[in-house]
Amino acid sequence: MLSTQQPDLKISVKQTFNIDSDLEALAFSEKNDYVPEIDPSYIFDKETTLAILAGFTNNKRVMVQGFHGTGKSTHIEQIAARLNWPCVRVNLDSHISRIDLIGKDAIVVKEGKQITEFKEGILPWSLQNPIALVFDEYDAGRPDVMFVIQRVLESEGKFTLLDKNKVIKPNNSFRLFATANTIGLGDTSGLYHGTQQINQGQMDRWNIVTTLNYLDPSKEEEIILAKCNYLNNSEGKQIIKNMVQVANLTRNGFANGDISTVMSPRTVLTWADNYNIFSDLKHSFKVSFLNRCDELERPIISEYYQRCFGEDILSKKVSHNK
Repeated sequence: MLSTQQPDLKISVKQTFNIDSDLEALAFSEKNDYVPEIDPSYIFDKETTLAILAGFTNNKRVMVQGFHGTGKSTHIEQIAARLNWPCVRVNLDSHISRIDLIGKDAIVVKEGKQITEFKEGILPWSLQNPIALVFDEYDAGRPDVMFVIQRVLESEGKFTLLDKNKVIKPNNSFRLFATANTIGLGDTSGLYHGTQQINQGQMDRWNIVTTLNYLDPSKEEEIILAKCNYLNNSEGKQIIKNMVQVANLTRNGFANGDISTVMSPRTVLTWADNYNIFSDLKHSFKVSFLNRCDELERPIISEYYQRCFGEDILSKKVSHNK
């Protein structure tokens, strides 16, 4: 039974995550169906990893904030995978309601008769089990949903299930994480429509807030190469280097207000994947990024591409092929 499992060993942070630290982290010796799969090529950011590990080992509430596509949720998942810690992700989009989190009455058949029975939602179920519950897009949650979550943000926060007149005490190995594009102050950049300001009383209940933003170019190149073995040669490595340079130009352009769409590391990886499919750098760039940019901004982005690859992406000339 899931609820009876508890962490039963300690692992070296240095050996497991390749991070210079003498810390040890709590872990499970056995894996179950809720444990994410390990990505052996994943590269961990030191500060973010230590913050998340503090959440797992010391039962702290951890929020990871940063730009989209930087791997916030993946970071939590990949740490959980190496700790064999069951992990469930919930996307707090506008369709997630209070009922989805808490539960609702449902008609079930017992002994040949239809009866109404309360079915617990994801929050009370997670609380009673050794689960790392991750709320993605935390700053996009509806206010009524956020107040439900606020009840369990305290490390020993008990949850009152009014529908069943039941008080739920958290499992000793229940952990709570969140990812957000903003830090609870709302969207000031215009990039993340739909995000809300978060009640500051609730923000105060998050014990650790860490920021994960874009990587050093060499690290980003390393990640793309690890995922795209077909580019593991001198020409391929130069292509990846140029791809990351284009991405960084879009990030600087966005920061300066020149363009409104930015390339995340996920976009660069998609571009590399599409290059493998189409064998055409220009076309794969268009379908991966350019075609979703504002038409008025495409000449600027074309200039970024030209600076890095020496070719006008908007021209009709034959493109660079494999």
